[in-house]
Amino acid sequence: MARKLIYIHGFNSSELSQKAVSLGEHLASWDGEYCVPRLSHDPKIAIAQVEALIDTNTALIGSSLGGFYATYLSQRYQVSAVVVNPVVNPAALFTTYLGQQYNPYQDYHYELDKTHLLALQQLYLEQLASPELLFLLQQEGDEVLPYEQAVQYYRNAKQVVEPGGDHRFVGFERYFGAITRFLNITVG
Repeated sequence: MARKLIYIHGFNSSELSQKAVSLGEHLASWDGEYCVPRLSHDPKIAIAQVEALIDTNTALIGSSLGGFYATYLSQRYQVSAVVVNPVVNPAALFTTYLGQQYNPYQDYHYELDKTHLLALQQLYLEQLASPELLFLLQQEGDEVLPYEQAVQYYRNAKQVVEPGGDHRFVGFERYFGAITRFLNITVG
């Protein structure tokens, strides 16, 4: 049974993402620990931030880039994770984002450079060693990421793939029960 749940937000997001906040509200009666760290744009620092919170009773949930991080950490630490519209290989995708960036949710400017892409490439897993630890929530209407990549990559994991929707994952709250059951969290 998980005693700690870490929500890993996406690229240019924050701990105040709508999904993170609504899940936290749902978990209000849970006697475990719900953590939503504000992550750095630097992948090495972001991974270290989450790793510092992981213990033997941890479960993960991540959205978009957070789903990529959750996948890596799940496989490394052998903990369960739910991934929501995850990016599969951000190093390949983010080449178009190189240069100046602004994170409006954390209100700061930074530069995304090739060292960040290299760090992301080093976290990429060609194959999932323990796909049974992962649960993919994917909407086909994701306007940011090609949903087919996630469906293929997580083909041996538990999946819910819905038509329509968008990158934010419309109706996320409908899956709170499925999420908590998969992560072995008892709410209420």
